[in-house]
Amino acid sequence: MQRQSGVLMPIFSLPNDYGIGSFGKESYKFVDFLADAGQKIWQILPLVQTGYGNSPYSSVSSESFNPYFISVDYLKELGLITNSEAKFAVMKTDGIDYGNLYAVRYPLLRKAFARFDKEDKSFKRCLKSKKFYDYALFMSIKYASGQKHFYEWEEGLRRREEKSIKKFAKDYSEEIIFWQFVQFIAEKEWLLLKKYANGKGISILGDMPYYVALDSVDVWLNPNLFKLDENFTPKKIAGVPPDYFSQTGQLWGNPVYDYVEHEKNGFSWWVNRIKKALSVYDYVRIDHFRAFDRYYEVDYGRENAIVGEWKDVPSENLFNTLHSAVDKTRIIAEDLGIIDDGVRNLLERVGYPGMKILSFAFNGEENNLYLPQNVCENSICYTGTHDNDTLLGLIKNASEWDKKNLKDGVSKSLELLGIEGCVEDDVSLAKSIISLGFNCKSKTFIIPLQDVLFKDTDFRINEPGTVKAQNWAVRFAKKDFKKQTANQLKMLAITSDRY
Repeated sequence: MQRQSGVLMPIFSLPNDYGIGSFGKESYKFVDFLADAGQKIWQILPLVQTGYGNSPYSSVSSESFNPYFISVDYLKELGLITNSEAKFAVMKTDGIDYGNLYAVRYPLLRKAFARFDKEDKSFKRCLKSKKFYDYALFMSIKYASGQKHFYEWEEGLRRREEKSIKKFAKDYSEEIIFWQFVQFIAEKEWLLLKKYANGKGISILGDMPYYVALDSVDVWLNPNLFKLDENFTPKKIAGVPPDYFSQTGQLWGNPVYDYVEHEKNGFSWWVNRIKKALSVYDYVRIDHFRAFDRYYEVDYGRENAIVGEWKDVPSENLFNTLHSAVDKTRIIAEDLGIIDDGVRNLLERVGYPGMKILSFAFNGEENNLYLPQNVCENSICYTGTHDNDTLLGLIKNASEWDKKNLKDGVSKSLELLGIEGCVEDDVSLAKSIISLGFNCKSKTFIIPLQDVLFKDTDFRINEPGTVKAQNWAVRFAKKDFKKQTANQLKMLAITSDRY
């Protein structure tokens, strides 16, 4: 990577009239905003179809596209829905009402499918390749079963017995084609958007969760790759022990990997998954990277993650195999959480840039690795991630002791980096932290749009360990994307040699 900067902005947070951001006109306008602002990276969150809790880190398929991201206007342009049907999909809400979206958007997609030319050559090629077939089969069985989890399906289907699958595929052939249509249209629209962004000099930094959901295509197809019993119930589930975010740890509920089985088949599942991610994004950030060294597992059924066990991963063999198949310079490691020598040594061996979070920097410790004067070139610096409070929210909610550490630390960093700045009021303090991020040694600096616009806690994307209506529901307004804001960002990029 060259020295550059960019903005973290989830697709779902983009403003439009249809209740959730999409791959449509609002995305193109945001690319234009980034180009005008002198930015080179658009970081997004996973594009996958979400499930319970609406988290993009829990999906029915790790390789899916979220059907909600298909633009209503795009369907109208293709002649698949009418103007009146598009108007019916309009939702005037500040946040995202996922329940209403579900009730409105899927019937709209089915109307579009009914009018779609199924003899379209590119679509027929897609069907022939079976690119989205397993996903479509999974979704079709799920709907036919009344939305049951796959491990609750009838025996033949949950165990993928050939006779049962063939019969279902024959009986529900049109439904299976519908779900392939959904993914076909979503991928097509996404790749058009990505091409436009790349043409404007903007690279897409995508995000790949480490774990997959239990009720997913991934587990249904490959149950042997996970620690499950004969009924597909997890023996162990994933999480993290008590840390900065939670006193009782985080219990994610995802099944953990059986690396003995992964090693037997040459880690092909991981290689294929990361290859797929790199075909969709320019760069990919691997979430929870520390789990490639050791991961934390908890007995299934426990109420919290206080009691668990760390397990080793055959990381050397895994990454040797991976790097023979993919371009390692396009991978970024989310090396946050409980980081020990094992993780640090692994990161050094693979050479991926790690993450430096300024929200964690100013705690009064001079050897804090997140301090802007301490970060290295081979890293990605952020003001915060999607799991953090916004920068202004962090400052406003800080205790008197924390606020003093913040001001003292920021003042010292400004002096050490030779940057002018003020720490007297909350907004000035936030501006100074942003300036430090732009001017630090990290090759790339990423700033969430919330921090660009100095939004407070109401615009926090996610609070880890909670299931709240506010999580994954933040949306911005069209008025937030002002020329003056773009000019200010561009000036910061120029003066910090990131333009």
